[in-house]
Amino acid sequence: MQIGQYQLPNNLFVAPMAGVTDRPFRTLCKKLGAGYAVSEMVTSRRDLWHTLKTSRRADHTGETDPIAVQIAGTDAAMMADAALYNIDNGAQIIDINMGCPAKKVCNKWAGSALMQDENLALQIVEAVVAACAPRNVPVTLKMRTGWCQAHKNAVALAQTFEQAGVQMLAVHGRTREQGYKGEAEYDTIAAVKAAVHIPVVANGDIDTPQKARQVLSLTGADAVMIGRAAQGRPWIFREIAHFLTTGTQLASPLVAEVKRLLCEHLQDHYDLYGEYAGVRTARKHIAWYVRDLPGGEVFRQQMNQIEDSHIQLGAVTHYFDQLAVQYERLPQVKDEASSIKLNTELQIYL
Repeated sequence: MQIGQYQLPNNLFVAPMAGVTDRPFRTLCKKLGAGYAVSEMVTSRRDLWHTLKTSRRADHTGETDPIAVQIAGTDAAMMADAALYNIDNGAQIIDINMGCPAKKVCNKWAGSALMQDENLALQIVEAVVAACAPRNVPVTLKMRTGWCQAHKNAVALAQTFEQAGVQMLAVHGRTREQGYKGEAEYDTIAAVKAAVHIPVVANGDIDTPQKARQVLSLTGADAVMIGRAAQGRPWIFREIAHFLTTGTQLASPLVAEVKRLLCEHLQDHYDLYGEYAGVRTARKHIAWYVRDLPGGEVFRQQMNQIEDSHIQLGAVTHYFDQLAVQYERLPQVKDEASSIKLNTELQIYL
Protein backbone atom coordinates (compact mmCIF):
# COMPACT_ATOMS: atom_id res chain seq x y z
CA MET A 1 0.00 0.00 0.00
CA GLN A 2 1.49 3.32 -1.07
CA ILE A 3 0.44 6.98 -0.99
CA GLY A 4 2.66 9.10 -3.20
CA GLN A 5 6.23 8.36 -2.19
CA TYR A 6 5.23 6.82 1.13
CA GLN A 7 5.20 3.05 1.46
CA LEU A 8 2.84 1.96 4.25
CA PRO A 9 3.41 -1.15 6.40
CA ASN A 10 -0.12 -2.44 5.78
CA ASN A 11 -3.59 -1.49 4.56
CA LEU A 12 -5.26 -0.90 7.94
CA PHE A 13 -6.10 2.76 8.54
CA VAL A 14 -7.32 4.78 11.52
CA ALA A 15 -10.24 7.02 10.53
CA PRO A 16 -9.94 10.71 11.40
CA MET A 17 -12.38 11.49 14.22
CA ALA A 18 -12.74 14.94 15.79
CA GLY A 19 -12.03 14.82 19.50
CA VAL A 20 -10.61 11.30 19.26
CA THR A 21 -7.71 10.83 16.85
CA ASP A 22 -5.27 13.16 18.53
CA ARG A 23 -1.56 12.38 18.57
CA PRO A 24 -1.65 10.04 21.62
CA PHE A 25 -4.47 7.98 20.10
CA ARG A 26 -2.85 7.81 16.65
CA THR A 27 0.47 6.79 18.19
CA LEU A 28 -1.19 4.00 20.16
CA CYS A 29 -3.11 2.65 17.16
CA LYS A 30 0.05 2.60 15.04
CA LYS A 31 1.87 0.76 17.83
CA LEU A 32 -0.91 -1.83 17.83
CA GLY A 33 -0.92 -2.57 14.12
CA ALA A 34 -2.43 0.35 12.19
CA GLY A 35 -0.42 1.15 9.09
CA TYR A 36 -1.71 4.70 8.72
CA ALA A 37 -3.55 7.32 10.75
CA VAL A 38 -4.99 10.71 9.79
CA SER A 39 -5.25 13.59 12.24
CA GLU A 40 -8.38 15.27 13.49
CA MET A 41 -9.55 17.89 11.02
CA VAL A 42 -7.75 21.24 11.20
CA THR A 43 -9.74 24.33 10.26
CA SER A 44 -8.84 26.42 7.23
CA ARG A 45 -9.61 29.61 9.15
CA ARG A 46 -6.35 31.46 9.64
CA ASP A 47 -7.67 33.31 12.73
CA LEU A 48 -8.01 29.96 14.54
CA TRP A 49 -4.61 28.49 13.70
CA HIS A 50 -2.96 29.83 16.83
CA THR A 51 -5.68 28.74 19.24
CA LEU A 52 -4.82 26.09 21.81
CA LYS A 53 -7.22 23.63 20.14
CA THR A 54 -5.59 23.92 16.72
CA SER A 55 -2.05 23.96 18.11
CA ARG A 56 -2.73 20.63 19.81
CA ARG A 57 -4.14 19.16 16.60
CA ALA A 58 -1.05 20.34 14.74
CA ASP A 59 1.33 18.80 17.29
CA HIS A 60 3.10 15.82 15.71
CA THR A 61 5.97 15.50 18.19
CA GLY A 62 7.39 11.99 18.05
CA GLU A 63 4.82 10.75 15.55
CA THR A 64 5.99 8.17 13.02
CA ASP A 65 5.95 8.86 9.28
CA PRO A 66 3.95 9.52 7.27
CA ILE A 67 2.23 12.36 9.11
CA ALA A 68 -1.20 12.93 7.54
CA VAL A 69 -3.31 15.97 8.41
CA GLN A 70 -6.94 16.48 7.45
CA ILE A 71 -8.09 20.02 6.62
CA ALA A 72 -11.66 21.35 6.47
CA GLY A 73 -13.21 24.44 4.96
CA THR A 74 -15.27 25.93 2.16
CA ASP A 75 -12.97 28.42 0.46
CA ALA A 76 -10.46 27.15 -2.10
CA ALA A 77 -7.78 29.76 -1.38
CA MET A 78 -8.13 29.30 2.38
CA MET A 79 -7.88 25.54 2.02
CA ALA A 80 -4.71 25.92 -0.05
CA ASP A 81 -3.24 28.18 2.66
CA ALA A 82 -4.27 25.66 5.32
CA ALA A 83 -2.45 22.92 3.43
CA LEU A 84 0.75 24.98 3.34
CA TYR A 85 0.40 25.93 7.02
CA ASN A 86 0.18 22.28 8.02
CA ILE A 87 3.03 21.26 5.72
CA ASP A 88 5.17 23.89 7.44
CA ASN A 89 4.17 22.25 10.72
CA GLY A 90 5.19 18.75 9.71
CA ALA A 91 2.38 17.35 7.54
CA GLN A 92 3.64 14.96 4.84
CA ILE A 93 0.22 14.11 3.41
CA ILE A 94 -2.80 16.45 3.22
CA ASP A 95 -6.29 14.97 3.45
CA ILE A 96 -9.37 16.97 2.42
CA ASN A 97 -12.49 16.52 4.55
CA MET A 98 -15.62 15.94 2.50
CA GLY A 99 -16.99 13.26 4.78
CA CYS A 100 -17.82 14.81 8.15
CA PRO A 101 -21.60 14.68 8.77
CA ALA A 102 -21.62 16.91 11.90
CA LYS A 103 -24.24 19.68 11.76
CA LYS A 104 -21.84 22.35 12.99
CA VAL A 105 -19.57 21.50 10.06
CA CYS A 106 -22.24 20.98 7.40
CA ASN A 107 -24.17 24.09 8.41
CA LYS A 108 -21.12 26.04 7.23
CA TRP A 109 -21.13 24.02 3.98
CA ALA A 110 -17.93 22.20 4.90
CA GLY A 111 -17.34 18.46 5.31
CA SER A 112 -19.85 16.27 3.47
CA ALA A 113 -21.95 19.34 2.59
CA LEU A 114 -19.39 20.05 -0.13
CA MET A 115 -20.68 17.03 -2.03
CA GLN A 116 -23.79 19.12 -2.84
CA ASP A 117 -21.70 21.70 -4.69
CA GLU A 118 -19.55 19.75 -7.11
CA ASN A 119 -18.02 22.86 -8.69
CA LEU A 120 -16.85 24.22 -5.34
CA ALA A 121 -15.59 20.78 -4.31
CA LEU A 122 -13.47 20.62 -7.47
CA GLN A 123 -12.16 24.16 -6.95
CA ILE A 124 -11.00 23.22 -3.45
CA VAL A 125 -9.30 20.04 -4.66
CA GLU A 126 -7.53 21.85 -7.49
CA ALA A 127 -6.33 24.62 -5.18
CA VAL A 128 -5.01 22.22 -2.55
CA VAL A 129 -3.28 19.98 -5.12
CA ALA A 130 -1.67 23.03 -6.72
CA ALA A 131 -0.40 24.23 -3.35
CA CYS A 132 0.97 20.82 -2.36
CA ALA A 133 2.56 19.79 -5.65
CA PRO A 134 5.67 22.04 -5.40
CA ARG A 135 6.32 20.56 -1.94
CA ASN A 136 5.90 17.00 -3.28
CA VAL A 137 3.09 16.42 -0.76
CA PRO A 138 0.36 13.93 -1.80
CA VAL A 139 -3.28 14.98 -1.45
CA THR A 140 -5.96 12.49 -0.39
CA LEU A 141 -9.67 12.94 0.26
CA LYS A 142 -12.36 11.39 2.45
CA MET A 143 -16.01 11.53 1.42
CA ARG A 144 -19.35 9.79 1.77
CA THR A 145 -21.50 8.09 -0.85
CA GLY A 146 -23.41 11.35 -1.34
CA TRP A 147 -25.47 13.95 0.44
CA CYS A 148 -28.65 11.87 0.51
CA GLN A 149 -30.11 8.71 -1.01
CA ALA A 150 -31.48 10.67 -3.97
CA HIS A 151 -28.11 12.30 -4.65
CA LYS A 152 -25.36 9.69 -4.42
CA ASN A 153 -22.59 11.18 -6.51
CA ALA A 154 -19.46 9.55 -5.05
CA VAL A 155 -18.52 7.80 -8.30
CA ALA A 156 -18.70 10.94 -10.44
CA LEU A 157 -16.82 12.99 -7.84
CA ALA A 158 -14.17 10.28 -7.44
CA GLN A 159 -13.38 10.39 -11.16
CA THR A 160 -13.24 14.19 -11.09
CA PHE A 161 -10.97 14.22 -8.04
CA GLU A 162 -8.62 11.66 -9.57
CA GLN A 163 -8.26 13.80 -12.69
CA ALA A 164 -7.54 16.82 -10.46
CA GLY A 165 -4.61 15.03 -8.78
CA VAL A 166 -5.98 13.35 -5.66
CA GLN A 167 -3.84 10.28 -4.96
CA MET A 168 -6.14 8.28 -2.67
CA LEU A 169 -9.84 8.27 -1.79
CA ALA A 170 -11.52 7.05 1.40
CA VAL A 171 -15.26 6.44 1.17
CA HIS A 172 -17.62 5.99 4.11
CA GLY A 173 -20.49 3.76 3.03
CA ARG A 174 -23.26 6.13 4.11
CA THR A 175 -24.77 9.38 2.88
CA ARG A 176 -24.54 12.49 5.00
CA GLU A 177 -28.31 12.19 5.56
CA GLN A 178 -27.74 8.85 7.30
CA GLY A 179 -25.10 10.15 9.70
CA TYR A 180 -24.07 6.97 11.51
CA LYS A 181 -27.53 5.38 11.47
CA GLY A 182 -28.47 2.16 9.78
CA GLU A 183 -25.89 -0.05 8.14
CA ALA A 184 -23.11 1.01 5.84
CA GLU A 185 -23.48 -0.14 2.22
CA TYR A 186 -20.48 -1.17 0.21
CA ASP A 187 -21.83 -1.28 -3.35
CA THR A 188 -21.02 2.39 -3.88
CA ILE A 189 -17.49 1.89 -2.58
CA ALA A 190 -17.08 -0.99 -5.03
CA ALA A 191 -18.35 1.25 -7.83
CA VAL A 192 -15.85 3.96 -6.88
CA LYS A 193 -13.03 1.42 -6.87
CA ALA A 194 -14.05 0.20 -10.33
CA ALA A 195 -14.22 3.75 -11.69
CA VAL A 196 -10.77 5.05 -10.68
CA HIS A 197 -7.14 3.96 -10.84
CA ILE A 198 -5.95 5.40 -7.51
CA PRO A 199 -6.17 3.52 -4.19
CA VAL A 200 -9.62 3.42 -2.57
CA VAL A 201 -10.19 2.88 1.15
CA ALA A 202 -13.42 1.37 2.50
CA ASN A 203 -14.87 2.81 5.70
CA GLY A 204 -18.00 2.15 7.75
CA ASP A 205 -19.09 -0.50 10.28
CA ILE A 206 -15.84 -2.46 10.16
CA ASP A 207 -15.71 -3.75 13.71
CA THR A 208 -14.27 -7.28 13.53
CA PRO A 209 -11.49 -9.04 11.62
CA GLN A 210 -14.12 -11.06 9.76
CA LYS A 211 -15.95 -7.89 8.71
CA ALA A 212 -12.69 -6.37 7.47
CA ARG A 213 -12.06 -9.37 5.22
CA GLN A 214 -15.65 -9.32 4.00
CA VAL A 215 -15.52 -5.60 3.13
CA LEU A 216 -12.21 -5.95 1.29
CA SER A 217 -13.75 -8.79 -0.73
CA LEU A 218 -17.06 -7.02 -1.44
CA THR A 219 -15.55 -3.71 -2.47
CA GLY A 220 -12.20 -4.66 -3.97
CA ALA A 221 -10.82 -1.76 -1.93
CA ASP A 222 -7.11 -1.39 -1.35
CA ALA A 223 -7.49 -0.76 2.40
CA VAL A 224 -9.99 -0.56 5.22
CA MET A 225 -10.45 2.36 7.60
CA ILE A 226 -11.61 1.76 11.17
CA GLY A 227 -13.08 4.49 13.35
CA ARG A 228 -15.54 3.88 16.18
CA ALA A 229 -14.55 0.22 16.60
CA ALA A 230 -11.05 1.33 17.65
CA GLN A 231 -12.35 3.48 20.50
CA GLY A 232 -11.34 1.63 23.65
CA ARG A 233 -10.11 -1.25 21.51
CA PRO A 234 -7.02 -0.01 19.66
CA TRP A 235 -5.66 -3.57 19.40
CA ILE A 236 -8.34 -4.26 16.76
CA PHE A 237 -5.71 -3.44 14.12
CA ARG A 238 -3.38 -6.27 15.10
CA GLU A 239 -6.39 -8.59 15.37
CA ILE A 240 -7.38 -7.76 11.80
CA ALA A 241 -3.80 -8.04 10.54
CA HIS A 242 -3.42 -11.46 12.16
CA PHE A 243 -6.74 -12.71 10.78
CA LEU A 244 -6.08 -11.48 7.24
CA THR A 245 -2.67 -13.17 7.28
CA THR A 246 -3.46 -16.45 9.02
CA GLY A 247 -7.23 -16.85 8.95
CA THR A 248 -7.21 -17.43 12.71
CA GLN A 249 -8.49 -15.27 15.55
CA LEU A 250 -6.12 -13.76 18.09
CA ALA A 251 -6.95 -14.36 21.75
CA SER A 252 -8.22 -11.33 23.65
CA PRO A 253 -5.37 -9.27 25.16
CA LEU A 254 -4.08 -9.96 28.65
CA VAL A 255 -5.62 -7.76 31.34
CA ALA A 256 -2.11 -6.70 32.37
CA GLU A 257 -1.36 -5.54 28.83
CA VAL A 258 -4.57 -3.52 28.57
CA LYS A 259 -3.76 -1.86 31.89
CA ARG A 260 -0.28 -0.94 30.62
CA LEU A 261 -1.58 0.34 27.28
CA LEU A 262 -4.26 2.48 28.88
CA CYS A 263 -1.92 3.92 31.50
CA GLU A 264 0.64 4.81 28.83
CA HIS A 265 -2.13 6.32 26.72
CA LEU A 266 -3.32 8.42 29.67
CA GLN A 267 0.16 9.67 30.49
CA ASP A 268 0.71 10.74 26.88
CA HIS A 269 -2.74 12.34 26.93
CA TYR A 270 -1.98 14.36 30.08
CA ASP A 271 1.32 15.48 28.59
CA LEU A 272 -0.47 16.91 25.54
CA TYR A 273 -3.51 18.47 27.21
CA GLY A 274 -2.24 19.39 30.65
CA GLU A 275 -3.83 18.65 34.01
CA TYR A 276 -7.23 20.35 33.72
CA ALA A 277 -8.17 19.48 30.13
CA GLY A 278 -6.27 16.19 30.21
CA VAL A 279 -8.31 14.66 33.03
CA ARG A 280 -11.61 15.69 31.50
CA THR A 281 -10.89 14.65 27.91
CA ALA A 282 -9.43 11.33 29.10
CA ARG A 283 -12.77 10.31 30.60
CA LYS A 284 -14.26 9.29 27.26
CA HIS A 285 -11.25 7.11 26.42
CA ILE A 286 -11.42 5.36 29.80
CA ALA A 287 -15.17 4.84 29.38
CA TRP A 288 -14.60 3.18 25.99
CA TYR A 289 -12.01 0.80 27.44
CA VAL A 290 -14.28 -0.40 30.27
CA ARG A 291 -17.75 -0.15 28.72
CA ASP A 292 -18.19 -3.91 28.23
CA LEU A 293 -16.16 -5.05 31.23
CA PRO A 294 -17.41 -6.15 34.66
CA GLY A 295 -18.08 -3.09 36.82
CA GLY A 296 -17.41 -0.82 33.87
CA GLU A 297 -20.53 1.33 34.15
CA VAL A 298 -20.07 2.03 37.86
CA PHE A 299 -16.40 2.77 37.24
CA ARG A 300 -17.30 5.22 34.48
CA GLN A 301 -19.70 7.07 36.77
CA GLN A 302 -17.05 7.29 39.48
CA MET A 303 -14.43 8.38 36.95
CA ASN A 304 -16.53 11.36 35.90
CA GLN A 305 -16.19 12.77 39.43
CA ILE A 306 -12.37 12.66 39.48
CA GLU A 307 -10.55 15.91 38.67
CA ASP A 308 -6.95 14.97 39.46
CA SER A 309 -4.74 13.07 37.00
CA HIS A 310 -2.87 11.12 39.70
CA ILE A 311 -6.14 9.94 41.25
CA GLN A 312 -7.57 9.13 37.82
CA LEU A 313 -4.51 7.08 36.86
CA GLY A 314 -4.52 5.36 40.25
CA ALA A 315 -8.20 4.45 39.89
CA VAL A 316 -7.58 2.95 36.45
CA THR A 317 -4.65 0.95 37.81
CA HIS A 318 -6.73 -0.32 40.72
CA TYR A 319 -9.65 -1.27 38.46
CA PHE A 320 -7.50 -3.41 36.17
CA ASP A 321 -5.56 -4.91 39.09
CA GLN A 322 -8.86 -6.11 40.54
CA LEU A 323 -9.98 -7.36 37.13
CA ALA A 324 -6.73 -9.32 36.79
CA VAL A 325 -7.48 -11.15 40.03
CA GLN A 326 -10.45 -12.77 38.29
CA TYR A 327 -9.32 -12.90 34.66
CA GLU A 328 -6.01 -13.46 32.91
CA ARG A 329 -7.34 -12.17 29.61
CA LEU A 330 -9.86 -9.46 28.91
CA PRO A 331 -13.32 -11.00 29.38
CA GLN A 332 -15.53 -10.98 26.30
CA VAL A 333 -18.83 -10.69 28.16
CA LYS A 334 -20.03 -9.07 31.34
CA ASP A 335 -20.29 -11.20 34.45
CA GLU A 336 -22.84 -9.96 36.98
CA ALA A 337 -21.12 -11.55 40.00
CA SER A 338 -17.78 -10.09 38.95
CA SER A 339 -19.40 -6.70 38.41
CA ILE A 340 -20.75 -6.66 41.96
CA LYS A 341 -17.36 -7.64 43.41
CA LEU A 342 -15.50 -5.03 41.34
CA ASN A 343 -18.04 -2.35 42.20
CA THR A 344 -17.46 -3.01 45.88
CA GLU A 345 -13.69 -2.81 45.45
CA LEU A 346 -14.01 0.46 43.56
CA GLN A 347 -16.22 2.04 46.20
CA ILE A 348 -13.65 1.11 48.86
CA TYR A 349 -10.80 2.54 46.77
CA LEU A 350 -12.52 5.77 45.78
